[in-house]
Amino acid sequence: MIKLVAVDVDGTFMRDNYTYDAERFKKILARMTAAGCNFVVASGNQYYQLYNIFSGYGENISYVAENGAYVKDHGELIFVGDIPKDTVKFVTELCEQNPEILNMMCGAKSAYYKRGTVNQEFFDHMKLYYPRLEWVDDFNAVDDQILKFAPIVPEEKTYFYYEFFKERLLGKLTPTTSGHGSIDLILTGCHKASGLKRLVERWKISPAECAAFGDSGNDIEMLKYCGESYAMGNAAQNVKDVAKYVCPSNNEDGVLVALDKIFPQ
Repeated sequence: MIKLVAVDVDGTFMRDNYTYDAERFKKILARMTAAGCNFVVASGNQYYQLYNIFSGYGENISYVAENGAYVKDHGELIFVGDIPKDTVKFVTELCEQNPEILNMMCGAKSAYYKRGTVNQEFFDHMKLYYPRLEWVDDFNAVDDQILKFAPIVPEEKTYFYYEFFKERLLGKLTPTTSGHGSIDLILTGCHKASGLKRLVERWKISPAECAAFGDSGNDIEMLKYCGESYAMGNAAQNVKDVAKYVCPSNNEDGVLVALDKIFPQ
């Protein structure tokens, strides 16, 4: 029996127009809860954005946010990553040496852009994804627990910079990407699967009792970790290769289609 369902958000749970069938999900979640199954939002996104998407569900669901660096168990914060100060300095200087990298620093309190590195229009656009976003003069002076960096690079250079960071960081942080110019630099060993593992151990269940849904590279660890794994129809091929099943695409409400079968009426 499935005791935990973990879903990625962008390209997985949400349609491309950033909507989902709220009424259908509400009914499925009620059946999941009655069956003793926990629903976990597992995303690289900021917790505050995820909470807004699922507003109204309060503490009925759990979150593995910021690619595993921020974990909440039904309202209780159980883990916050913290990148060392010397690594923050190293990444900051590395990105400043390459001006086409638009570097964002993500903390437990807020995300941050350094003044002068992006324009106000870009800043305002990113607030759609990071509701808590601030201007700062110096990343190294920020008083926060730093969870990850989220640099944006030219889309055609996504994998060039993925390899660039992998080579330069030498294990200090691990790059992961969903493509399209977006790269996350996360604490090594801190990913969606590590966040799920924290919940699995707290809830005294096993990975075999878990199901996960994803579409991109930063979902691979959790798809491998969970006994039942679903790649979306729109997923990258390397994601489909590691998943046990392929369900319909995000625009076809593939997660809900699969959950209706797992938790029938």
